[in-house]
Amino acid sequence: MGPRSVPLLPLLLALLGRPDPGRAEGCDLQPVTAKPPITLSYATSTVPRGCVSNSSMATGHEVHVLSVKWSKDSSAPLVVTVTPRADACSRPTVLILLCSRCSANITSPCSDLIIHTDAHLSPETIRAPNPEPPVVSSEGQLLAWVLDTYGGITSYSELQDPRKVQLYLGEDAHSPPDCIPQEHFNAILHLETEVFFHGVKGCSRSDAQNTRAAHIIHLQPEPSSPITEVNLTLTCPQNSVNQMLILQSKVNFTWSLSLMCNIQLLVSGNYKIFSSVLVHGHLLPDTEQDLIAKAFEKNYSVIASYSAIPASTHISLEIHGHEMVETPVTTTPLVTSKSLDLPHQVLFTLKPWKCTDETMEIVIVRSHLGPIKDVVNITLRDISCQAEKNATHFMLKSPLSHCGTSLEGRGYANNELILSLPKDAVLQSVRVGFQCEIPRELFLRLFPTADFKAPQTELEINKEAFVQASMRWMDHPADLQLKECWLAASGREPVLLVQGGEARGAGVAVLESPTGTHGRKVWRFRFTYTIPEGGHMPFSATLTCKAGLQNDTIFEKDLKVTVKDAWRALNYRGLGLAAVLGITFGAFLIGALLTAGLWYIYSHTRPISKLQPVSSTAPASESSSTNHSIGSTQSTPCSTSSMA
Repeated sequence: MGPRSVPLLPLLLALLGRPDPGRAEGCDLQPVTAKPPITLSYATSTVPRGCVSNSSMATGHEVHVLSVKWSKDSSAPLVVTVTPRADACSRPTVLILLCSRCSANITSPCSDLIIHTDAHLSPETIRAPNPEPPVVSSEGQLLAWVLDTYGGITSYSELQDPRKVQLYLGEDAHSPPDCIPQEHFNAILHLETEVFFHGVKGCSRSDAQNTRAAHIIHLQPEPSSPITEVNLTLTCPQNSVNQMLILQSKVNFTWSLSLMCNIQLLVSGNYKIFSSVLVHGHLLPDTEQDLIAKAFEKNYSVIASYSAIPASTHISLEIHGHEMVETPVTTTPLVTSKSLDLPHQVLFTLKPWKCTDETMEIVIVRSHLGPIKDVVNITLRDISCQAEKNATHFMLKSPLSHCGTSLEGRGYANNELILSLPKDAVLQSVRVGFQCEIPRELFLRLFPTADFKAPQTELEINKEAFVQASMRWMDHPADLQLKECWLAASGREPVLLVQGGEARGAGVAVLESPTGTHGRKVWRFRFTYTIPEGGHMPFSATLTCKAGLQNDTIFEKDLKVTVKDAWRALNYRGLGLAAVLGITFGAFLIGALLTAGLWYIYSHTRPISKLQPVSSTAPASESSSTNHSIGSTQSTPCSTSSMA
């Protein structure tokens, strides 16, 4: 089998970041009936049945009919708000609310609101004298009674499990002449309601080894829906550190989150907090089974709630405190001061931590800190591990074995961010415990020396290179194998380096690897890459390795490298600046030495007479004769005197 023979489905899923659907097996979602783990409601203007008409415009009243049906008893009162538009309060308004003797609180600025209802009204309800509700047994009888009593119907809406109703007054002359109910009616022009969701499903993995719980909200795609942003309010118990919330939507969707607790987040599209912080989410699968598999991949073995709801402008989610067996996680209790809850909300939304198989990295953009931008310093649990800071960022990088990081959790590194905040002229520390997920993937690094430090992506011809492949697998790390590694370049045959954990080819040697800890498996080998003479240099190549369990390929990793020949580079790329400067200096030095040598030879071979100085003529005097030695010669322009 050649070096590129790989099982296609697991490989493609791994490369695309998609979970293996097989991993969702053993978890059959079933409706949750007794003690639902959540209370979920969402805003919508689509009602099960409804209609509008202009038949009330010729009457003396505006008439709205709300028929409420319940899936189960609700202890919370139904809140109905009647809001006028323009001068809508100038006409008497009739509200007919039938909700099977429920409790309701109806408010409106219109003092002449007439209410027919079988609900128990709260004392806060402002209304005219309450006439008797109609006694009807069907939708047809109800609408017939309204027409007979008031002569027209402005709107009719059937509501299922409403929590709140916002009713807007006003009639539209362009409405149909008759109110004929339609299924899934869009009542956006006059009504918005927040409804309880009772279709929650759940399951747990059959081989679950923990009770870490995931909650999934899946917004169902509606191509015609104009909604692109949703506000989500989340409340949950303070001890919910072992729970995750997965939010799936269209890619162009934006989640605006208001978090009242600590919880792990996995969000598609974009999400933000305080309106000024926009964080890019993840690309999540869009099917029920793939979302379950994604939760299992993150080591959450219980799907506490799965909720498939239509796109909405507002979602309210309350996670209830049920008996959850917590895995060991070292955290600091949350600060109870309301002002200090803000750092927890911001950091758990930003999630600035990122882990590899051997490092933890923290990168925080100052502008994303919002109201807590006056941060003086940030450290990890070990306060000697202090973040570097500049005008725009806080940055910190640490090995997983340092800075107080613990690895007790399966697939997670646990630590704390300690923020120093100014308060009353002193610095106050706020501790935010967090879990950094260690990706279950293969990491591939190339090193120039055997100390396996300072990884690089350049490979030199005929020179040893050192490769390290590593990954963490908490379940059964001993079963992991390095299956294949090869180097492939365009126009050249792939070179197989390692297969089945053993060296293949000349110049390849498998090295002793350091002992892995906390499920980390490390493989190391060295090789020397040689190519035939000729060809263009340098060129790019791909170093590829595969690792997985004994009988199945799980992960494949590619590392792009540049192959170069240090000795032949001059022939193909010309002289570099250093070479040009060196040659120039050498030429200058040789020229200077040659000039000095020639001058030396010239100065020592000239005639002696030409080396003696010439005296100028002095005036004759008695003392002048004493200035010349015997045998000297004097010359004048007119005569020459010599000794006989």
